[in-house]
Amino acid sequence: MPNDRSDFETLIGPDRRRLPRPRGLSAVVVSVGVAIVIGLIVLWPTETPELDLSEIGFADEVVRAETVTATVGPCSYDPALDCRMFQLSLIEEPVGDTAILEFPDEVGQPDLVEGDIVYLAVVPLEGGLVDYQYADQDRTGLLIGLTLIFAIAVIALGRLRGVAALVGLVVSIAVLLWFILPAIISGEDAVLVALVGGGAIAMVSLYLAHGYNPLTHVAALGAFSALALTTALSWLAVEVANFSGLVSEEAFYLLSIPDLDLSGLLLAGIVLGAIGALDDVTVTQASAVWEVHGANPTLGSAELYESGLRVGRDHIVSTVNTLLLAYAGASLPLLIFFTLADQSLGFIASSEVVAVEIVRTLVGSIGLVAAVPVTTWLSSRVVASLSEGTSTRVSS
Repeated sequence: MPNDRSDFETLIGPDRRRLPRPRGLSAVVVSVGVAIVIGLIVLWPTETPELDLSEIGFADEVVRAETVTATVGPCSYDPALDCRMFQLSLIEEPVGDTAILEFPDEVGQPDLVEGDIVYLAVVPLEGGLVDYQYADQDRTGLLIGLTLIFAIAVIALGRLRGVAALVGLVVSIAVLLWFILPAIISGEDAVLVALVGGGAIAMVSLYLAHGYNPLTHVAALGAFSALALTTALSWLAVEVANFSGLVSEEAFYLLSIPDLDLSGLLLAGIVLGAIGALDDVTVTQASAVWEVHGANPTLGSAELYESGLRVGRDHIVSTVNTLLLAYAGASLPLLIFFTLADQSLGFIASSEVVAVEIVRTLVGSIGLVAAVPVTTWLSSRVVASLSEGTSTRVSS
């Protein structure tokens, strides 16, 4: 069968997405987009507090150095003990300077070999001299390699749509680093920041990956509706649970930042953790309804809704389980610690550090569950409004 679509259309969007646009749907999406843009403008941080983080252990300057020698011998402070001793040569200005590092020969201490690249913190001393202290190992090569493999895999499978998805990923990171975090640090309302920033990430990611079409409209509206519900539930849960926000060592350092709402930061983290899954669920549900209609264009909205909901039930079970395991995996060392402590389940669950993860999972899961019927209903209404006999399946 001849195909008159361009190569670009073939790669970016199948025929089922290029349908007559139902009246009003685009207007609603544009209205939501305008509201998000207004929110970005109003909440955009104009200035952030300047703090001297060196007082709490952060280095003002770091340099890269290469490990020249790595030996084990008596410690300088106690010859009866063994220490790991490393000689390093700077590979950044001032190139050639050397540093000698010494660590106890114990588990958890740096264990370098010749050729390892590390970051050294520059510590100013009196008389214009400097000292070098170990900061961390340089993992740039590994991270770049994995990023390239990930990008190649996505592009190989998704082609131009894969490229669009990667661009959406970059935009999401930019929104997080340039808007959400600075706005919270500046003291803006965390609920509004999470809703606006999360909405921006969801909208940009969906439309870059799937194009401007009715299917994406439905997925975007479903995602934003579920995002609003997740944000409201997160705020309510954080307020009722009376979380302090001090669930990690890093949180204590943030106490020095004026006007920073730690519980608000926690709320934003709960919302952001659910956005990716919301995008996945809403697109899947919209696509499922489109395909069901393509297989049988005579089905009405009620039949389409029931069929799409059956798909959603299977999808949501696996997604919720994935969300739970993701949070549990991130907190595995903590869970092991509580297990060894042999405390009651009630005490463990009520402790803030564990309760926060439980709230993350439950609130995020409620948002995902809500996204299924909302998106399925919207999809069934939109598809059923097409002219009778219009197929939404891809022609082969």
